[in-house]
Amino acid sequence: QVQLVESGGGLVQAGGSLRLSCAASGSIFSINVMEWYRQAPGAQRELVAAITSGGSTNYADSVKGRFTISRDNAKNTVYLQMNSLKPEDTGAYYCHAEVQTATKYTYSYWGQGTQVTVSS
Repeated sequence: QVQLVESGGGLVQAGGSLRLSCAASGSIFSINVMEWYRQAPGAQRELVAAITSGGSTNYADSVKGRFTISRDNAKNTVYLQMNSLKPEDTGAYYCHAEVQTATKYTYSYWGQGTQVTVSS
């Protein structure tokens, strides 16, 4: 079993910054892609940023130049540095990971989510 635990959400004024963290623990052999998604009220969950085990990154157009995803493979942790936040960045942020467990099978795991609220 694998758990993903997010932290770092909160309330911030527009133009401010937040840093989200997501730590994976459990029966982990390796972690392939680690991603951040977000979901605003009444909207579908959308991909914000992704990072491979080799460090290649991908971002939604709406966050390019403002958000930075990174990971510490030794700690099985992914981060999302969010700068120049806008009210439209408000939502629940979820961590997602494709994890190869000790059984050598790969499974998809989600964190419980952390709320980010940006006031205007």
